[in-house]
This record gives sequence, C-alpha cells and structure tokens, in this order.
Amino acid sequence: MTTRNQDSVQDEKHIFRSQLPEVQVPCDITLPEFVLQNAESYAENVAFVEAMSGKAYTYREVLRDTNRFSKALHSLRLKKGHVVLVVLPNVAEYAIVALGIMTAGGVFSGVNPAAHISEIKKQVEVAEAKLVVTNAANFEKVRELKLPVILLEEELMEGAMNWHKLLEAADRAGNNFVKEEIKQTDLCALPFSSGTTGVSKGVMLTHRNLVANMCSTLSGVPQEMEGKVTTLGLIPFFHIYGITGICCSTLRNKGKVVVMGRFDLRTFINALITHEITFAPIVPPIILALVKNPIVEEFDLSSLKLQAIMTAAAPLAPELQTAFERKFPGVDVQEAYGLTEHCCITLNYGNIGKENLSAKKNTVGRILPNLEVKFIDPDTGRSLPKNTPGEICVRSQCVMQGYYKNEEETSRTIDSKGWMHTGDIGYIDDDGDVFIVDRIKELIKYKGFQVAPAELEAILLTHPSIEDAAVVPLPDEEAGEIPAASVVMAPNSNETEEEIIKHVASNVAHYKKVRLVHFVDTIPKSPSGKVMRRLIKEKMIEKIRADESARIVF
Repeated sequence: MTTRNQDSVQDEKHIFRSQLPEVQVPCDITLPEFVLQNAESYAENVAFVEAMSGKAYTYREVLRDTNRFSKALHSLRLKKGHVVLVVLPNVAEYAIVALGIMTAGGVFSGVNPAAHISEIKKQVEVAEAKLVVTNAANFEKVRELKLPVILLEEELMEGAMNWHKLLEAADRAGNNFVKEEIKQTDLCALPFSSGTTGVSKGVMLTHRNLVANMCSTLSGVPQEMEGKVTTLGLIPFFHIYGITGICCSTLRNKGKVVVMGRFDLRTFINALITHEITFAPIVPPIILALVKNPIVEEFDLSSLKLQAIMTAAAPLAPELQTAFERKFPGVDVQEAYGLTEHCCITLNYGNIGKENLSAKKNTVGRILPNLEVKFIDPDTGRSLPKNTPGEICVRSQCVMQGYYKNEEETSRTIDSKGWMHTGDIGYIDDDGDVFIVDRIKELIKYKGFQVAPAELEAILLTHPSIEDAAVVPLPDEEAGEIPAASVVMAPNSNETEEEIIKHVASNVAHYKKVRLVHFVDTIPKSPSGKVMRRLIKEKMIEKIRADESARIVF
C-alpha cells in the first residue's frame, strides 16, 4: 500500500504564502493561559450568556471556575495526557469544562450529545477516555460507558459526581498537590474527524498547535475591537470551530459569547436582536432560512446590530449570498475554510483583501500568516500554478500531530515534508484569493469528466421554487457515475423532475447535467451543517430499487 511518505520527492515549485507579515507565536504558554491572559482587566464583563435561560459567567467566574475544575480533576487522580470525554450540548459552562481539563494536563475530547451510545462507546475506546462530563439529559446514556461521570447539574444524582460539589471541594482542598509540568508540545485536545477517508479518527492537537492557529486567525482583528465583539455560539462546541473559533477566540479578545443549544428560527432572530450580536458564525441552511422563511418578516430587522456572518462548514451558493445581502444590507458575508486536522480556520480574510468580498462570490479568503499552501495534481503530486485546480495541501505549526494510534491514516494525510493533504480541490487566483471546488471524494466522475456537486447545488438553489438541494453520484453502467439531485420544493410548487433537470441543463456543460431528481422533505445535514451525502445516496438507491421492484410486481 502506497503512503504519502513513500511517494517520490514532490515538486515544490509553486508554494504560496500569506501577503501579510508573519506573526509571533509565544512559547511556553498553554492554551488556557493564552486565551485567559489579561482576563482580570475584564473581570466583570460577561464572557458567556445562554440565550434562553439567561445564565451568565463573567470573566472573573470563568477564570475562577477553570482553576477550580482543574484542581478537582487533580483530586480525582487525573494524570497528564488522560482523555476526558465531554458529552454536552452548548451550555455556558462548556469552555470552562474544556479549559479546566487542559489546565489539569488532561486532553479534552468533545462528542455530539445526540450521538448513538455505540458511537460514543467507540470514541471512548479509541481515545482511551478515563472520565466523562455530561448533563442530566445524557446521563442514562453515558452510564453504559462504565466510567466515572461528572454531572453538570444543580441536583445530586446517584452514580455521578456533582459538578458544583466538586468545585466546592476544590476550594477546601487548597493547593496541596504536585502539579505536573505542562508543555506546549503536550496534547490538549482530541477532537474526532472523518478526515479524507470518511472513518472517524482522533485528531491529536497540542497547546502549540492551537495557540499558533489562534495567532494566525486573530492577527487581522484590530486592537480597538478587544472587548467589543458579541459572538453567536450556535455552532456545536464539541466541533473544533465551536470550541476554538468561537469560545477560545472570543475569550482571547475578551468579547461575549451568546450560547444557543439548538437552532430555532424565532429564538435565533430574537437572540440576534436582544443580545445585540455583532458576529454570527452560521451554516448555509440557516442563511437559507433567513432568506426564504416567512417567520423572518415577524421581526423588526432595523434593530439588528449584526455586522458580519461567517460560514465555513459547507459551500455557500453565490445566489444565496446575493439574496442574503439584499435582505440584510450592511452585513458582511464572510466565507472561511478550515479543518479539524489544522486546528480550525486555515483561510479567511484578515485586514487585507476585504475589498474583494463583494466582487468575488464564493472565495474562502486568503492564506493566513505563518502558513504555506500549495495545490497539487492528485495523480502525480506535482505542485500547480495559479488558477489551476488541485488538491489543497497546507504546512504550518497548526498541523495536527497525527491521528491517535493510527499511523497508517496519518501517513496518508501528512507527507514526509510536513504537508497535510486535505482531500479538497481548490485553486488560488492572481489576487491571492482561494476558491474551493469540492472534495476529492465527492467529485462525480461522469464518463471521465469531473463534476462538482457544489456547483450544481448552487444552480439548483437559483430556482425560485427550490428551498434546498443536494447532489450525489449514483452508479451507472454506461457513464460510471451520474449526478443525481435530492430537492426540497417550496410549498404549493408544482414543477416536475423534467423541469428541474432542464433548469440545470440550461446553465452547465452537457456532461454536468443532473440526470435524476428526487423530491424530498429535508436534506439531512450534520450538526456542523455539512450535507450527509452518503445517507442521501443510500436513500436514493433504496428508492430506485423499490420503484423497480414495484414495476416488476405490476
């Protein structure tokens, strides 16, 4: 089996770097120390507030409880490098839990609380987790893991340690324990990612990885914005963008996070207005709802303080961006690109290039400081010049240490020269703006031609009767694969499959045409907003087989 490290020396003629100067990454500082630096100066400012309950934590309380939880974990004999599984929805305490684990020398590993117990068990086994932090709603599920459980609730429950009692005990215990030295090179987070192969793997991230990433991503934020940004905390905190891009970045800049546990359109808009949110990281389905759902008209949008939204989990159709900008004038629409294996954001706009945002739809920004990027031919490994699509590879201090106890997958992803191969196809133009074409795994091979699902989805969403759409490859004896679309139609629309196919065909080359359309009620998406293409494909194949069986019976 060929691995990245066994490949011949790759052509590195075309390597691209940031147009911004490099930024300094501090040494000998942990992630919790980095993000909570100077927190005392903002002690009475609110750091986290829950949109529904109003529960809030000031910077003084975040700093205090991070240290208290760290001491409590020491009392439970948590050792440096031990993994703690966090099974929680977005709550005000989430970042305190994560930072407390890291401060104690432990490794934070978030998991989707909606995951099936078998999925959680697998993550526990792979990560060799020693402890679980959860809430009452998930307690019965995690009891099956047979691990010590800390419960984030006011009331006591049999079989679990109480969060508040642990913190109180930590206060009484004093500092009579030997604290292990924590180095920047120590692991602090083990998020799980499907990477380029679709199988979930533990991503090993050190304090250095995450501090370096934040130095790059926050380099374009003006000093005068410190303490003045209110960010929406709706993206799941167990996701790398939620914990790093939202929680840690906001703490570093001493802003406020408005925490939402789940999406409801009315609650969402009310939170934007009531809490005067200025920055909202969201996913394309929410943008779609803001543009097309009549519920939005119930609110006085003139009172919005929103200055910018950012989407990074899935491609944003240019037409959808235009419709949003028309409905919400003055709100900056930003796209970014990031990976769990690279600590989070990899490409976005810093303090240069913003003039291109209105002129260039769908660019995910420019290369951040301290990063190197190249685009390679997936077949030959040769680096490619500007305006030539290829697999995106990145090299920096943010690149993960590897997949936990999975050297084979690590060698497939990171080559001998330190380049991380993302599995995404993109290109850089003459201005330094980067565009994502699609995932290598998601490109449809129609008669040898490559067809990008994202391109066809963008065209489908221009149809006035289509509310949502996803394109997947279906096997075909003659063509190899054909593009097939699952489409959500607006109420009272009556377009036929043939009309939808013609709409796409009138906007693309002949080989890119959608060959099959299925009408559905919803497009399944992951918590981070990514289209679940494998599930859509399976359902379409099931329907085709069922239809064929029905015809045979008839």
